[in-house]
Amino acid sequence: MQLCAFDVLALGGEDLRGLPLSMRKTNLERLLHRRPEGIFVNPFETGAIGPDLFRAACGMGLEGLVSKRADRPYKGGPSKDWIKVKNRTHHTFDRVHKAKARAR
Repeated sequence: MQLCAFDVLALGGEDLRGLPLSMRKTNLERLLHRRPEGIFVNPFETGAIGPDLFRAACGMGLEGLVSKRADRPYKGGPSKDWIKVKNRTHHTFDRVHKAKARAR
């Protein structure tokens, strides 16, 4: 089994959602510093999602990429502070869109 951690919203009873993403990532790294094998912290990459990065993600079989602003606090739900770019060739893409169409 593998786990890939992207963010930490609370730690030791403290709500971290008001902190910028960059600080939450630092807290996550500290929390999982001596993590067991199979637990990964998703790296914090700087820069834009460009065509080369997106092609590489698709080539790895990923569902897509999410780009978030490092200086923003956590907000649940859609936000102007993040964007998700979906891999239309990923096997989950058709299932999700067909399910949404049936629900209408």
